[in-house]
Amino acid sequence: MARVSQEHLDARRRQILDGAARCFARNGFHATSMQDVLTEVGLSAGAVYRYFSGKEELIAAIAAEAFTAIRGAFTDASKATPPPTPDVLLGAVLRLVLEERIPGADRQAFARLILQVWSETLRDEALYETLASGFHGMRVLWAELVEVYRETGLMTADVDADRMARTLIATAQGFIAQQALFGDVDVETIQDGLRGLMSMETQSPS
Repeated sequence: MARVSQEHLDARRRQILDGAARCFARNGFHATSMQDVLTEVGLSAGAVYRYFSGKEELIAAIAAEAFTAIRGAFTDASKATPPPTPDVLLGAVLRLVLEERIPGADRQAFARLILQVWSETLRDEALYETLASGFHGMRVLWAELVEVYRETGLMTADVDADRMARTLIATAQGFIAQQALFGDVDVETIQDGLRGLMSMETQSPS
């Protein structure tokens, strides 16, 4: 019996994750059944359950994969000279999450899925741990990048790096919430707004 190559296994897992993400984005997490996922990916139950035990494991894998991709973007940014400014980096990360990760998924629908995932953390401890770990990782990465900004002279404000990291993460979360609720905001809007705020000069009181 011929052995299945790792490349084939990885491609099949990718097929399942992308199909599940499209289903969840289109119909919502709770309204999507595993049968919907099977139909979307065109595979048998046995083929899918070989990789994932159910919807919860699928959504956790999608979230973990997104964080892995974001960490890669930050790692690349920290190595660049000079590093991309926060508005540029935040825009790249948001495009990665909302536009590039899941081929064929509607941007607003996928933003709504992210909000559903956040709400699921209130009742699903395993999913909470996945997102909490990702959130902590983002704080560390942003804080490290803030230090790089300071070292290269791009940032002079003496504000705690973790506080700045939390603020930048909150900006991304707020954008995702706006996109999910209203669908009338694009990444360029957030980039332009952040760049405008970054241009403000602090004046010493006379």
